[in-house]
Amino acid sequence: MEYLNGNTVKDIQIAYIGGGSRGWAWTFMTDLAMDDSISGTIRLYDIDQEAALRNEKIGNHLMGRKEAPGSWVFETKNSLKEALTGADFVVISILPGTFDEMESDVHMPERLGIYQSVGDTTGPGGMIRVLRAIPMFIEIAEAIKAYAPDAWVINYTNPMSLLVKTLYEVYPEIKAFGCCHEVFGTQKVLKGIFERETGEKVSDWHDVMVNVVGINHFTWFTEASCYGRDLFPIYRKYIAEHFEEGYIADDASKSWDWMDDVFACRHRVKMDLFSRYGAVAAAGDRHLAEFMPGNTYLNDPDTARSWLFSLTPVSWRKNDLQRRLARSQRLLNNEEEIPLEPTGEEGILLIKALLGLTRVVSNVNIPNTFGQIPNLPADAIVETNAVFSRDSVRPIMAGALAEELYALIIPHVENHARIYEAAAGILQGKNREECIALVVQSFMNDPLVKGHHPSEEDIDVLVRDMIQATMKYLPAQWAE
Repeated sequence: MEYLNGNTVKDIQIAYIGGGSRGWAWTFMTDLAMDDSISGTIRLYDIDQEAALRNEKIGNHLMGRKEAPGSWVFETKNSLKEALTGADFVVISILPGTFDEMESDVHMPERLGIYQSVGDTTGPGGMIRVLRAIPMFIEIAEAIKAYAPDAWVINYTNPMSLLVKTLYEVYPEIKAFGCCHEVFGTQKVLKGIFERETGEKVSDWHDVMVNVVGINHFTWFTEASCYGRDLFPIYRKYIAEHFEEGYIADDASKSWDWMDDVFACRHRVKMDLFSRYGAVAAAGDRHLAEFMPGNTYLNDPDTARSWLFSLTPVSWRKNDLQRRLARSQRLLNNEEEIPLEPTGEEGILLIKALLGLTRVVSNVNIPNTFGQIPNLPADAIVETNAVFSRDSVRPIMAGALAEELYALIIPHVENHARIYEAAAGILQGKNREECIALVVQSFMNDPLVKGHHPSEEDIDVLVRDMIQATMKYLPAQWAE
């Protein structure tokens, strides 16, 4: 890297693992293209090299547009070693397996009445998904240790908590963190409610100041203010008056119908959680619902609809992939251009802070080593605010979880340790039946599953069937 006058850094080397992405990669490109204070090379690595080569052409075309102030070169690399050697930053954004595997993750548990609105973080879907992902992240962590030991590593892949945990288990000295935008979405909700209730205009959602505490996708605000005003009484008043219809942003389409949007919610789950626990649940309702007992918000599809949020069927994701593949071809043929508009992500801002060009406070997923949540284990991956500055991520002490929040979160933290033990243990030669027993125990300990009161025998059969359905992307030791 080379620092220049005028707060500019050039020749930055970023390794992008999962660089063939037909979605988030374009978001990343857009943010890079809109910033002229940093420049360098993006080394794209993907097991689907053809997809990476496509993004190389799409990214270089985007940087060549006269209205794009950014200056980056995209290059496809043939191996992790080639991508990582000499890298200053590593971005990880991969899909562990395919949507065929995700289909069994999400929908196979439905035979026991267990419904999942996302299926990539917690519950049966999140746990089986991570059995596929942990071996991949072990390989990635070992490669980072060998070829880019001093690089900053930014993970966007779910399940966030367990995969960041894997990076640190393999390479404890790694400089890694998980980055998630769910907190931003809740800050925007609070901004909108503040504006409606007070008539004041808030210039930016960053003006909503929050204390972040929890684990990824089950994060909570124990404090929230805007322009010096405590937002909790304002939020409480809004809920009392508008709970039945929930909240929808003012800039949403007038013709928008939540039932037609598989990512939609009216934020009634988080409103209910606030009324019950006195803190603001800071993620989308689809994620929050999966962390709670299954008979609360996800008893069946009609229950989800009554709470005004949607289930996301994997059939939709498969159809969307076809749309994104078609868009990739249009971008490749210069038949469509990526809009140069702010994406709302903060990855580039955090990179600039780590380069020393700015100082940022943002939410981050890292080990609880500093005791930022003192009543959770030190090796748990927790989500709190942190200060990003030159070559530094310093977590902010968020405070202990209230007793009721602790009771909600600790089963998931315990499952993280248990599932990691199973996934790593199978690679280390641990008995297969012992590893399956750990997975079964994790299912039985999961609030989403427990809420449906299945028998252990039924869960044992489900676990084995789900493992079999995803064997293509699991270590061979899981096979019967």
